[in-house]
Amino acid sequence: MVWLVAIVFSAPASQAQHLNDTGQIICYNASAATGTVSPATPDPETAGFDEQDCTQGRSAADALSTLTKVGASTVPGRDYTKIANDGSALPASATLGSALGDWACTRDNVTGLIWEVKVNSASHLRHVGHTYSWYDTNPAINGGNAGTPGGIGCNGTLAQCNTTAFRDAVNAQTGANRLCGATDWHLPTANELQSLVHYGAAAGPYIDTVWFPLTANSVYWSGANYAPDASYAWNVNFYNGYLGADVKTLNLHVRLVRGGQ
Repeated sequence: MVWLVAIVFSAPASQAQHLNDTGQIICYNASAATGTVSPATPDPETAGFDEQDCTQGRSAADALSTLTKVGASTVPGRDYTKIANDGSALPASATLGSALGDWACTRDNVTGLIWEVKVNSASHLRHVGHTYSWYDTNPAINGGNAGTPGGIGCNGTLAQCNTTAFRDAVNAQTGANRLCGATDWHLPTANELQSLVHYGAAAGPYIDTVWFPLTANSVYWSGANYAPDASYAWNVNFYNGYLGADVKTLNLHVRLVRGGQ
């Protein structure tokens, strides 16, 4: 197991896209918190601890009520819109469900990515509790190690519980069963997956749980191979927000995305 604390957001110039802030608006000195950014305390930094993340960017602007959003969020600086099963945009009051006009995905208006939202039904293909081994036969992606096809943990919804089988099964859905009307879902890159992490959260899951309900307080696979050791792949732990890597044989959670890459 490899865990990295560093926050690494990068993309090749040809794939440049906007990135999310950390969501951190609490400022610190060397030993304790010194305050939270708000209209009443716009700069709670103490002398010698200036220009912290807490007072910079979208998160700080949101805390100061100066950020204009397309949608909404409960994490500072983020901007989300609910997307229906038929692919249409929904009001913030929409609820999860299986009808065409019910909420099923969340669009990140900062990055442009659209994310799968899980359901709470053990017999459903996209149940929040299902887990998968990492598996991808594409040599341009897998680093020479395709991983393990025969994972466990998806309650018989697939013949083999692996990441490719899950992605393909979701993309194979037709008509009203298509996830938000699309068939181009994929596993996120490590950076894309990490863009969901709320580093200002007090406890896991480190994500906006209003816009991403039914998030397991656990580890989610990315679709990216770990270059130093092809038996590993990148993942993000929403229990603590860490970016890391684990052996592809492990059964971890998956959240699909479209757009990006």
